[in-house]
Amino acid sequence: MKIEGSVALVTGANRGIGLAFCRALLARGAAKVYAGVRRPEDFTEPGLAPLRLDVTDLGQIADAARTVSDATIVINNAGIQAGPGLLEGDLDGARQELEVNYLGTWAVSRAFAPVLAANGGGALVNMLSVASWRSTWRFPSYAASKAAQWSVTNALRVALREQGTLVVGVHVGWVDTDATVSVDEPKTDAAEVAAQTMDAIARDEPEVLVDETARRVRAALSGPLDLLYPTQR
Repeated sequence: MKIEGSVALVTGANRGIGLAFCRALLARGAAKVYAGVRRPEDFTEPGLAPLRLDVTDLGQIADAARTVSDATIVINNAGIQAGPGLLEGDLDGARQELEVNYLGTWAVSRAFAPVLAANGGGALVNMLSVASWRSTWRFPSYAASKAAQWSVTNALRVALREQGTLVVGVHVGWVDTDATVSVDEPKTDAAEVAAQTMDAIARDEPEVLVDETARRVRAALSGPLDLLYPTQR
């Protein structure tokens, strides 16, 4: 898939990984990059075309598909972490995570699949996580939403193969963003996530394992359960 000269849409583009994706696309020669944000009037990043897009709003998604009818790359980056702990807390946050991370990705992918097909196939990229494969008692609903997002990514990969669309799943551990300021763990720079994703698009690779954590957890999926959850014994 050629990035140079492409037209791209990135959801959740106002900061963090989403903004890094936008900058990387421009640096790789994309002709136009639409930044999907909730409040385009507050978005001032130069070189980008802000587009009002709440991925839980089907009307806004339909409008986006009409506006960006020449899209050849769509990156589903919008995501939240708002859920409760495993044994306490309001479940409304968990429902919101599913609405944004899982159903939002699915809805945008549905809307843009025919757009990508009409423009030669293109690429659909879903920003996933190590949490797609390994849950945690601290963020169980976030992990569940990411597992569901991974599942629909795999379904999309099969379904869109015939129309020539490359479907890419991006997995990483902690990333250095505003959302992880309080996390005292090694973190990957958002620009590195974006750079590896651009390389995967250019090489037609369906999966990106950004860091060692992602590679280790991915490999453990084929092993016994205690490789992922050592305290089982």
